Amino acid sequence: MLNKEIPTSSAPQKGPSSINDASSYHPSPSAWEDQQLYFLLPDRFSNNSEDGSLDPSGKPVQGSIRAFKPDDAANAIKPPANAQDWVDSGVAWQGGDLQGIKSKLGYLKRLGVTAVWVGPIFKQVPSEKSSYHGYAIQDFLEIDPHFGTREDLRDLVKSAHEQGIYVILDIILNHSGNVFAYTGEQPGRDKPWTGQQYDVEGFRDSKGQPTLPYQPLDPNNLPKEARDCAIWPAELQGQDTFTREGAISNWDYWPEFLRGDFLSLKDIELGRDDPDVFAPTPALKTLCEVYKYWIAYADLDGYRIDTVKHMGDGPTRHLCTTLHEYACSIGKENFFLVGEVTGGRAFDTVEATGLDAALGIGNVQQNLWNLPKGNVDPTAYFDLFRNATFLKKGSHAWMRNKVVTMIDDHDQVWRGESKERFCFGQNGSELCLAALALNLTTLGIPCIYYGTEQQFDGQGNSDRYIRETMFGGSFGAFRSKDRHFFDEANTVFQEVAKITQLRNEYAALRRGRQYLREISGNGKDFGLPRKLGETMKSIVAWSRVFADQEVLCAINTDTENWTKAFVTIDDGLHAEGDKLKCSYRSPTDGDRTVADEVEVEGINGKAVELSVPPSGFVIYA
Repeated sequence: MLNKEIPTSSAPQKGPSSINDASSYHPSPSAWEDQQLYFLLPDRFSNNSEDGSLDPSGKPVQGSIRAFKPDDAANAIKPPANAQDWVDSGVAWQGGDLQGIKSKLGYLKRLGVTAVWVGPIFKQVPSEKSSYHGYAIQDFLEIDPHFGTREDLRDLVKSAHEQGIYVILDIILNHSGNVFAYTGEQPGRDKPWTGQQYDVEGFRDSKGQPTLPYQPLDPNNLPKEARDCAIWPAELQGQDTFTREGAISNWDYWPEFLRGDFLSLKDIELGRDDPDVFAPTPALKTLCEVYKYWIAYADLDGYRIDTVKHMGDGPTRHLCTTLHEYACSIGKENFFLVGEVTGGRAFDTVEATGLDAALGIGNVQQNLWNLPKGNVDPTAYFDLFRNATFLKKGSHAWMRNKVVTMIDDHDQVWRGESKERFCFGQNGSELCLAALALNLTTLGIPCIYYGTEQQFDGQGNSDRYIRETMFGGSFGAFRSKDRHFFDEANTVFQEVAKITQLRNEYAALRRGRQYLREISGNGKDFGLPRKLGETMKSIVAWSRVFADQEVLCAINTDTENWTKAFVTIDDGLHAEGDKLKCSYRSPTDGDRTVADEVEVEGINGKAVELSVPPSGFVIYA
């Protein structure tokens, strides 16, 4: 059945082997903090037509889309091109697919990626013309044809595993697409949340009109194009599947943020928030079966769970328990569940629900983004990982595998309506490597958002502007079209590859404790670097310590000048006269070079003198 037919029900299905034959499934990694993640939106990544890009063996391939050159910048908005066409195409399907992702596994591997997080790929509401993002699901048991087939998904995962890359799939439980209409609903205007249920006019048909009764479809009298109608699997067609209370207006008001629709996306009734008095609803049980099915069918390694804040702790705990137990039963002992938890409860939610980690959005991402630009004191970022009272942990190393950290992402919740990739403005392109280095070598599971390694600089008043295409299409990066960006000669790409290799070599960079280090310009007066004036131009240094090994890292937030400072190191691990050797330095061009080694001096306990190039990054060990 799995190879020939699309399931209509969430009834248990066999995957590539019997549940008792765990040997045929790909095992989980022993530790997710050892992994390097990469997040991509399938529609915006690759369509397997990029001329001159390199295959997994490193050989150039032929294709119809030429590589981007500097002169191609803004070719989509300069006359005679119509700039509005480029803007409008940003909310339309571009053509990236699963086969395209497979074709770029070599690119990802050479970057140092060991786990790829793929945005949602399930079948979208067919009448919605701007659901390229994948978050408006109409059929949870089928792949959207824009992306390919179920077989393409299985083939991608198998090929990724052969390259040593795990696959994490983005999933949604909180809501479906806009699969029904409220009675009296006006086009383009969402019914506001009131706490009371609205009447439903009907399920939407294949053309998006609410012409079908709000009840399970009759299997003996199905409408035309039935799989494009209502919602699937069939168990979700019951009247009690949805809360039906209208769209959220106040995103922080309980219970509105739990029970309201996510704009036009319809909220699914999952059960009570309190995990101690929780019973799963039929809809939640169905979705658990759905996502068990996909684990088995495609041999997946983890899920990123969307909008966890809006699900509540009770449903999230039930989901985590169900999926962890099922994955364990087929040999995936460390199946990864990472939740998108907006607001201030990320770590509490991890503890309460059994999530393996939370996305480092909000303050973590905001300060990681601002620190290399000198916009905040370094403590604003590093103190988020300290033994803060609210964490109640014995060591801040607890954070090493509880948070996924990234500079850019696809919606930048913390920025509100103004969206802006790191490389836009304020020396972002010059500081891109320093920012990625900070991300790759500080606590947490690091993740690169597609295009950051190519210095994408999208900016605008909606999410579309930070979702440029890697393969060209009509909405390419740098306001371009018809040019691809798989440039492995890009300096940032090459240097990130070196840093990820060092992260793999040094356990301290993956699992060690973390300390922001005091610095001094004269070797006498030490203190933590601070922002003075509009921006901070300084060395920012930190240590990762694991067992008896210290790895010292430092960036320079000054984009124009070399910066020199004495940097404190662990007093007990070093003796005066010891040498720390340089493991990494960038940039390396110009007349001045970073010292091959530095000598430990007996000041402020112990310290070494570092000299870091403009926008530079160094590692000593």
